[in-house]
Amino acid sequence: MIINTGGRTDTVHYYSKWLLKRFEEGYVLSRNPLFPNKVSRYELTPDKVDCVVFCSKNYRPILKELHQITSRFNTYFHYTITAYERDVEPLSLPIEKSIETLKQLSQQVGKQRVAWRYDPVLLTEKYTADYHLATFEKMAKAITPYVDRGIFSFVEMYKKLSLNMPEIIPLTPENKQILAKGLGEIAQRYGLYLQTCATEGDFSAYGIHASGCMTLDMLGKANNVQFKMLKHNGSRQHCGCIETRDIGAYDSCPTGCKYCYANKSPAKAREMRKLHDPNSPLLLGHLTEQDTIVQGQQKSFLLPTQMDMIELFSL
Repeated sequence: MIINTGGRTDTVHYYSKWLLKRFEEGYVLSRNPLFPNKVSRYELTPDKVDCVVFCSKNYRPILKELHQITSRFNTYFHYTITAYERDVEPLSLPIEKSIETLKQLSQQVGKQRVAWRYDPVLLTEKYTADYHLATFEKMAKAITPYVDRGIFSFVEMYKKLSLNMPEIIPLTPENKQILAKGLGEIAQRYGLYLQTCATEGDFSAYGIHASGCMTLDMLGKANNVQFKMLKHNGSRQHCGCIETRDIGAYDSCPTGCKYCYANKSPAKAREMRKLHDPNSPLLLGHLTEQDTIVQGQQKSFLLPTQMDMIELFSL
């Protein structure tokens, strides 16, 4: 089983103490987003978790204690650094500080375990195609030596996006081709392996690979382990990722990114964060009498020989 710590919220940035405690105690509880009184329990032990995947805009809060997880588990890290300033990402770090933190993360865990996410790509009167390409080139020059790959996606026009970000300019097929061509040329110039994530369209003519951002192949190579050959069903349209279990919660990331799909609104996220208790096995709040706890399925994707090795080292 693959644990995803950052799909629903930025646990690393805002809830790192909770995250470390969950791995220390060896289990976590996660509410079902559609049926809130259904709570799944997952064991956070090396014999039950094949790999722990992180995704964050800021790894600074966890760097000093990260070894508590990396020393015991296979891991992979997505670091999101975009061209946007605080008019779009109100609480994100400045680009220079983010890049410096990415370098520190890479030096600690190894570049083969770090992916740079430049997503989503969207257009406004300020963030034009030229703006993106100029910023991406500066970032690629600095970041490429420290990462396994670069990943980008074009913004999806969710209904709430037009409410939270009325200044957005819908991307046309021509826009996408111009951007993909430019991004691909820059990636080739600096030797960056560049791929899309959950994005419709074939951009291989520009040297851009189409792949999931969490595949067993990339996770296996990053950690020098072998996984079974399994179908990757993804979590949404055009997604090529392997199935994961997310331990976060929606409407709990206070960064306030206007394009965020995981928050209804920044105000909602700020209110929900008040429910957080770092000592609770749930990210938000506590169990109630109405809750039903079920043991989540934790089927391993590793080859049997790899599982034997894990059991041997666990003795």
